[in-house]
Amino acid sequence: MKHKVLVTGVAGFIGFHTTQKLLAETDYQVVGLDNINDYYPMTLKFERLKALGIHPDFVRYNQSIKSKKNDRFEFIRLDLTDEKSLIELFQQNSFDRVIHLAAQAGVRYSIDNPNAYIQSNVVGFNNILEACRKFPVQHLVYASSSSVYGLNKEQPFSVNHKVDQPASLYAATKKSNELMAHTYSHLFGIPTTGLRFFTVYGPWGRPDMAPMLFAKAILNGDPINVYNNGKMARDFTYVDDIVDGVFKVLSAVPEPNHNSVPYRVFNIGNSEPVQLMDFIEILGKELGKEVKMNFMPMQDGDVVSTYADTSELSEAVGYQPKTTIKEGVHHFVQWYLDLYGHR
Repeated sequence: MKHKVLVTGVAGFIGFHTTQKLLAETDYQVVGLDNINDYYPMTLKFERLKALGIHPDFVRYNQSIKSKKNDRFEFIRLDLTDEKSLIELFQQNSFDRVIHLAAQAGVRYSIDNPNAYIQSNVVGFNNILEACRKFPVQHLVYASSSSVYGLNKEQPFSVNHKVDQPASLYAATKKSNELMAHTYSHLFGIPTTGLRFFTVYGPWGRPDMAPMLFAKAILNGDPINVYNNGKMARDFTYVDDIVDGVFKVLSAVPEPNHNSVPYRVFNIGNSEPVQLMDFIEILGKELGKEVKMNFMPMQDGDVVSTYADTSELSEAVGYQPKTTIKEGVHHFVQWYLDLYGHR
């Protein structure tokens, strides 16, 4: 029996890779949803869709398009704040499961554009929850973020730590998603799993994130901005490892917890923080270029380091990241050079 899955944010970085993984398995039928906003160049989002068999010329708002590459995939351009159309989509499709990855991303952008985060990450998520309530699903898996740990200095970050000191509005919206999901799990019995992603990187990544910004600058011979004078560490996690975790979680529907609520939250990361300067060195070597750096002070909304304790996810579904930082950067660089023609 095929499972019908809705993937929101399908034209985004993780959504694209997750959909590829689902379609590689024969027992999943996937409907992908994305509003294709202009937070970063829409051309990259359309390139991801083309790789999934959706030609940009045929994309229309709230109209379903069948993939030319896989008859188990269709795409709909839709904004999550369009509650009426979203409810109609659920009514027409009877989804078994939902993977909610759509969100307004970016920590620093939230400082100057707060309303975009409230609309997409809070209003949009509430609309997803309402759709899952009116048309019950077996499991809602949604993207949270390591940013919820905020000013917490105790590491590695554990899901048992307090997360009530966010350092950005983006982080606050992601924590609000966890609280909203718990409420709907408690009141309406919707099984929900939140995944706190830790610094995902790899092919088809977002151009506003460090790997893409650094690669572009290094190849152009421009200096890269290195914040907090390079004294930072990130739990860089290769996208294939992330998607493997999402895939495992999707099939593992949460049982009611000690409070009789079918709700849980997991960290999903590499559990091996990498010093930013080491990451830059590896990237420069893979690109075969000298790296020029501008050392800068810490940015508002940022944190010094991230480090995931993934023991609970490992115990629950057997999650085990396999990609080393050198392997991951190598794969990323090969993709970047192929796409942008720097040979």
